[in-house]
Amino acid sequence: MKFGGSAVADGGKIKAVAELVRRCREKEKKRKELVVVTSAFFGVTDALHENAARIASEGEVEKAKSFVQDLKTKHLTAASEAIKDKRVLRVVTREVEERLGELERALTGISLLGELSARSLDYIVSFGERLAAPILAGTLRSLGQDAVHLTGGEAGLTTNEDYGNALLLRGAEETVREKIIPLLDSGKIPVVCGYTGKTRKGQVTTFGRGGSDYTATLIGAAVDADEVWLWKETEGIMSADPKIIRNARRIPYISYAEAMELSYFGASVLHSRAIEPVVAKRIPILVKNPFKPDDEGTLIGEEPEQTKKAAKAITIIENTSILNVAGTGVRSISEVVARVFSALASEQVEIFMISHGSSERTISIVVNTAQLQRAVSAIQKLNANADAGGGGGGTVVRDFTSNSSVSAIGVVGVGMAGTPGVAGKVFSALGKEGISVKMISQGSSEFNISFVVRREDAQNAAQAIHDVFEMGR
Repeated sequence: MKFGGSAVADGGKIKAVAELVRRCREKEKKRKELVVVTSAFFGVTDALHENAARIASEGEVEKAKSFVQDLKTKHLTAASEAIKDKRVLRVVTREVEERLGELERALTGISLLGELSARSLDYIVSFGERLAAPILAGTLRSLGQDAVHLTGGEAGLTTNEDYGNALLLRGAEETVREKIIPLLDSGKIPVVCGYTGKTRKGQVTTFGRGGSDYTATLIGAAVDADEVWLWKETEGIMSADPKIIRNARRIPYISYAEAMELSYFGASVLHSRAIEPVVAKRIPILVKNPFKPDDEGTLIGEEPEQTKKAAKAITIIENTSILNVAGTGVRSISEVVARVFSALASEQVEIFMISHGSSERTISIVVNTAQLQRAVSAIQKLNANADAGGGGGGTVVRDFTSNSSVSAIGVVGVGMAGTPGVAGKVFSALGKEGISVKMISQGSSEFNISFVVRREDAQNAAQAIHDVFEMGR
């Protein structure tokens, strides 16, 4: 069996992950062919993001050196705890120190320049995985497994130049096969850095936060895996965030369509694009906890489950903002939408939800709050260009307002399609709690209903809907 797994490794836990890989490989002969995709140690990617930005703004070389020293202590301590073969440990230690030297030179460079580009940031944050992979591969070798580690680029993951949110290029799947299959045929376990790829020019790229899942499914599809296993520190996919919803439960089975809707609407257990690579080849995904490997987890598969439940899960997207745009000087709402969306796309603003009022030529757009200022600037530029003669007829936007004190909520389930009264139950539950809805949107697939409420009402809203549909039972 060939499978890709995304393993979150942190300190002493890395040995448990390696033991799990060995167990999976040795338990059944048919599971001898494994590809392992590793994430960074817990908190390292966040630390790389934060410190790279701080070092670039403050320009202090000594802070860069101090940060790298902290990472060195963390990773070499983990390696010494996990790897008992001294020869292997010496090799891993040398590899980790070499990569830390590369990182220190990069951080020193941005501190001297006082500038952090998207390309430089991708290079820096990639070190989380690039430091973890040699340690996990070394731990596997110390357990008698023939493991080799590769960066995403070395594994053939060639991407476009959209730094921070890269996409695989056409033809890259065949390159992945050419890199990985010979290793599997020779009995090796490839340990691939998740989250990262490279451009045709050799520049490091990343797939966005949680991108190790995406790496695993990309490789799984490329090598025609029997299954892709995603190992998470959770029971599986839950009916809601258990930190927010008191009675959230594991969902035993969920379809590709439902999983894609959940990931898009903010469910942190899956990367937003992780499902796409395996759909065409009908490769199932199993989400399990590496520290409870005998638990069933959640199976993601092709066919919608035959269930009487209309709604299966609910998720909250926090840190969202509504941008309300009123158009003028145009013939229709279509023209307002076309021009506004083009302006937002030019600034790479991601849109979560939209709704519109045709009679007033208004549209409401939900964006990530971190991108709100870019969105506002795009609208301002749209009017400025139109007034200057570049917009095809004068001012496009009569007025626009924004509201950042909101959260978006998505209710997901294939059982909602064609089931009368689902929306009624949703909004009746909100009405009983005295919760006002700011905006509503429903996908044409009818697999989700999404809406926006005041941020302070989001948790109560999600709990009320979770209870009324008895999700997870």
